[in-house]
Amino acid sequence: MTLINIGFGNMISADRLLTVVSPDAAPIKRLVQEARERAMLIDASCGRKTKAVLVMDTDHVILSGLSPEVIARRAGFSWNEEEEEEG
Repeated sequence: MTLINIGFGNMISADRLLTVVSPDAAPIKRLVQEARERAMLIDASCGRKTKAVLVMDTDHVILSGLSPEVIARRAGFSWNEEEEEEG
């Protein structure tokens, strides 16, 4: 089992992670609110501004104070946005 540090001493299982997204979009805000209502929300931001929302295969939604790019890098993924935009 591989663990990913999502900030402030909090870790998640890499095998269970489905996606990491920015919390700014309205559909993501609705996803967070629905998870809160279902008691499936885990706030791992330690009181700081939420910069990433992690969706797990267990239906849990986790809030992190680290950006999606940092979490992806810690998970072993890297990409170049400039190359992606060029096609």
